Amino acid sequence: MLSTPDTAAARRPLSGLRVIEMAQIMAGPTCGMMLSDLGADVIKIEKWPSGDDARQYQKPGDSAMPPSFCMINRGKRSLALDVRTEAGKAVLKRLVAQADVLTENFRVGVMERLGLAYADLQPINPALIYCSITGYGRHGPMATTGGFDLILQAFSGLIAATGEPDRDPVKPGVSIADTNAGILAALAVLSAYVHRLRTGQGQHVETSLLQAAMQQTYWLAANYFSTGLDTPRLGTAHSLIAPYQVFRARDGQLVIGAGNPKAWLGVCQVLGHPEWAADPRFDHPQCRVQHREALVALIEAELANDGVAAWCARFESAGVPAGPVQHAGQALEHPQTQAVGMVVDVDDGQGGLQRGLGSPITLSGGSSPKLSMAPRVGQHSTEVLREFGWTEPEIDALLQQQVVWQG
Repeated sequence: MLSTPDTAAARRPLSGLRVIEMAQIMAGPTCGMMLSDLGADVIKIEKWPSGDDARQYQKPGDSAMPPSFCMINRGKRSLALDVRTEAGKAVLKRLVAQADVLTENFRVGVMERLGLAYADLQPINPALIYCSITGYGRHGPMATTGGFDLILQAFSGLIAATGEPDRDPVKPGVSIADTNAGILAALAVLSAYVHRLRTGQGQHVETSLLQAAMQQTYWLAANYFSTGLDTPRLGTAHSLIAPYQVFRARDGQLVIGAGNPKAWLGVCQVLGHPEWAADPRFDHPQCRVQHREALVALIEAELANDGVAAWCARFESAGVPAGPVQHAGQALEHPQTQAVGMVVDVDDGQGGLQRGLGSPITLSGGSSPKLSMAPRVGQHSTEVLREFGWTEPEIDALLQQQVVWQG
């Protein structure tokens, strides 16, 4: 099934792997982006003419291709195909027969009703890796319930644990359930790929937004299982460590993470109060947590005497984990972020470049060819069909029947 890779991507580890992406919005496309960044040929199946629903997620002033869609669909190819028709299903099955992976994030039961479930496609291609991302999993009383990031963050306890203790809970500022589900799906695909290399057999792998959100609650779950109590909201503070949170300095905010005795002694020294180490309120980790409010007030009284950069430099010299609280733009523009490849150039298809987030994975044996822009709906329809063996008369017939569209 592996296709012959082109020279630009040949050194990437998944070069030649063919992925059919029947997924939209964020979780499934995140999985596809990670596989694409590692060299896989990701073919995105989209409805015509609107395509992936995320293409509509625009703010006033956005270009025709929304930045949010472009961010997680770069490097993919788009095939506009009506899989509701028998002819469209036949096209998809012919693609699957030559593919390595299929990803989908429909509600449980949709692919079964279409006749495109794993049980339908596995006989066509026993080596197929079929990856499903659902809302609540494929089993249990809520299996057929649709899943959305916001709802699963609330359901899993993430929102209840986030925010200040005396205010209403808040949603974390990023799509944790969606993004983590995409990462876990990519991990599942790669695990199944290793299994296939050993046995020749594919399999059905799956994850869900519920599992992806719950996986982020390790310490919340540990506290509940050990005490029977839920962890209260603490703002940026930590339930088991102090000082370990955001603090105000003269010109902004910084975080200090004194997670061990050495770091705590360093905090005392840097702030000019070595006597704090022997203070009975602070001389043991549990005491510092118990007297957190008093400790924070003392620390902030000293931090008010200088700026964030100066304090961070002092803490760094003393071996105390600390850093500035930055906005996303500051982090993206920081030379360290760029040095590790988290800001990349993406070919916009018109002779220019756009910036995007890079892959969080670095491989010593791989290469990083120039990334391509997210596709227009159906941009690669005929190109893909030719590569998979359709003749020109067959392609023309599909276009005339409006089973396939060329964008």
